[in-house]
Amino acid sequence: MASLTAAASTGLPAKLINGGIAGLIGVTCVFPIDLAKTRLQNQQNGQRMYTSMSDCLIKTIRSEGYFGMYRGAAVNLTLVTPEKAIKLAANDFFRHHLSKDGKKLTLLREMLAGCGAGTCQVIVTTPMEMLKIQLQDAGRIAAQKKLMAAQAQLSSSSAVGSAEPAVERRTTATQITRELLRSKGIAGLYKGLGATLLRDVPFSIVYFPLFANLNKLGQKDPNVKAPFYVSFLSGCVAGSTAAVAVNPCDVIKTRLQSLQRGVNEDTYSGILDCTKKIWQKEGPMAFLKGAYCRALVIAPLFGIAQVVYFIGIAEFLLDMLPKHRA
Repeated sequence: MASLTAAASTGLPAKLINGGIAGLIGVTCVFPIDLAKTRLQNQQNGQRMYTSMSDCLIKTIRSEGYFGMYRGAAVNLTLVTPEKAIKLAANDFFRHHLSKDGKKLTLLREMLAGCGAGTCQVIVTTPMEMLKIQLQDAGRIAAQKKLMAAQAQLSSSSAVGSAEPAVERRTTATQITRELLRSKGIAGLYKGLGATLLRDVPFSIVYFPLFANLNKLGQKDPNVKAPFYVSFLSGCVAGSTAAVAVNPCDVIKTRLQSLQRGVNEDTYSGILDCTKKIWQKEGPMAFLKGAYCRALVIAPLFGIAQVVYFIGIAEFLLDMLPKHRA
C-alpha cells in the first residue's frame, strides 16, 4: 500500500510539521463556520438567538464585528498543530505496526488504527475544545442578555431608567485557564473528556479507513501516490461523512463543556443526564444541531490536511535545511 510505505519511511518531525501546517491552514479557512456550529448546538428551547448558520454569522458580524467570527481562533491556532500532528502521526504509527510484512491491512485493523489515533489526540483536543467553546459561545450569551434587558426595559417603560444595558466583559483563554486551574486543577481543563472520547474515537474509526479506501480508488498503480485532488476529495468525503455520523456525540460534548448558560437553559451532570434531557425537552432532532456546519468545517479541514500530508510539504522544507556531514 503506497500511503503506508510512504508513511513508514517518513520521519516523525515531518509528520508533525505536515499536521501542523494543515491544521493552521484549515482552521483559518473554516473557523467562522465552527463558531456558528457551537452557538447553534448550545442554544436550547429557552431563548433561541439564531435560526441557521447564515443567520448566526450575520448577527455575529453586526453585534461583534468581522473578527467576532474568530473568537477562540487563537486557542485553535495554538493547539491545532499538536492536535492534528498527533492524530495523523498516531494513525500512521498504528497502521505500520498493525500491518504484517507490508501486506494490505484488513478493515478491522484499519479501524483499530483509527481508534488508537482518536484516543491519542484527546490529550490535546479536550482542553483545546474546552477553551474554544467558552470563547465562541460568550457572544451568544452576551447577545441574549442584551435582548432580555431590552425586553425588560420595554415591559417597565413607566419606570424611568429602570434598567442598564448589559456590558459584556470579554475574557481571554489565559484567564479561563488560570481560573479553571485555580478552582479545579488540571481536571478543570479536561471536563468533558469522556464525551470527547465518545466523539473522536468513532470519528477516527470511520474516517481513516474510509479515506484510505477512497484514496486508493484514485491510484493507477499501487506503488504510486494518488493525485493530490484525489487525496483532497477523499479527505473531504471521509471527513464530512464521519462528522455527521458522530454529530450527536458532538452536541453532547459541546453542552457538557459549556461553563456558562443562557436564560432558562439546562445544566447537565454527565453524558447520560445530558442525553436524557436533550431527548425529552428538545427531541431527537436536537442531536443533529449544527450537523451541516460540522460537515462544512470538517470536509475542507481534512481535505487540506491530507493534501499537505500526501504532498509532503514538510519533507520539502526539511530537505532545504543544510545537512550535517559525518
